[in-house]
Amino acid sequence: MPTRLPDPRRTPRFAGVSTFCRYPLLETLSLTEASALDWLIFGVPHDAGVTYRPGARFGPRAVRDASQYVKRFHVIHEVDVCEVLSIADAGDAPVSPYELKAALDGVATWAAELAQNPANSAPAKLFAVGGDHSIAYANIKATVARLRAAGKLGPQQGLAVVHFDAHLDTVDSVWGATWGHASPFRRAIEEGLIDPKAMLSIGVRGPLNAASDLDYARSTGIQILPAEVVIEDEGTARARVLDFVATNKNRPAYVTFDVDALDPAFAPGTGTLCPGGLTSAQALGLLRRCAGLNVVGGDVVEVLPDRDVAGITAFFAAHVIFEVLALDAVTRKVICKVNRNATSSA
Repeated sequence: MPTRLPDPRRTPRFAGVSTFCRYPLLETLSLTEASALDWLIFGVPHDAGVTYRPGARFGPRAVRDASQYVKRFHVIHEVDVCEVLSIADAGDAPVSPYELKAALDGVATWAAELAQNPANSAPAKLFAVGGDHSIAYANIKATVARLRAAGKLGPQQGLAVVHFDAHLDTVDSVWGATWGHASPFRRAIEEGLIDPKAMLSIGVRGPLNAASDLDYARSTGIQILPAEVVIEDEGTARARVLDFVATNKNRPAYVTFDVDALDPAFAPGTGTLCPGGLTSAQALGLLRRCAGLNVVGGDVVEVLPDRDVAGITAFFAAHVIFEVLALDAVTRKVICKVNRNATSSA
């Protein structure tokens, strides 16, 4: 079922109520339409996990506004995302601004139950817009719960992960706290939600607090593609992403994107800046080379609007949403073509 969009020639992109990429609100859809959704996008206005500058709780609002100029046809993948996929904005998850772990568990429970239809063996996939990176744990937990309930993921199987970030986010604790935006993937690995040997972290760079910050990722098998490699040898970086896709194309995969993977020149609106990052073009180029993965969920996080010069960080984050959806759309388009060819041959 295609996604219903306002006609931009009748309802200008600067008019109307902002939703993610102008997709319809879930609450406006009929039960039949809601049960046939392919993707639900929702905001998580929560930043109790930050270690430096707060303010990412306002990220979902900024990204919604910036996304009004996101269009529907992907030129590189040659796919009309809204023709292939049925997408809706599910609003914002309820959050508790004071209790981090309680908030994450609450988001996970809320998201796991969104638009569920017991008769649908393929529940809508979830894309979360943060908020700080701790919210990735909640969306991964909800995604795994939905997949396991539908029989699409084994009880002991974790997701593959493509992770864009300046930081590994696998620190055990900060100031004695084990929950925060520095640790979502360590917690998800410990709970068996993701498979560290099927995780690729792109854009990682220094400086670090200590050399030991790398120990957990290395010991568990997380693959690291440093920003320096992407910048100095883009061909090698692209080859590594393509190799990761080829190795993991048959398993459910999650895409998580922290905007600080970009250099601050391209994404100044974030809380933990780190110079020497990727350009927008480099990041999008690597993200597009994830085509072929079985993408089952995703997020974009750490947009901090009051530090965002001219809204360019929120605008980039809005396009990350579109790029991840396009990965799923192009995969479905290929599957449909193969099925049609098989039918005609028979």
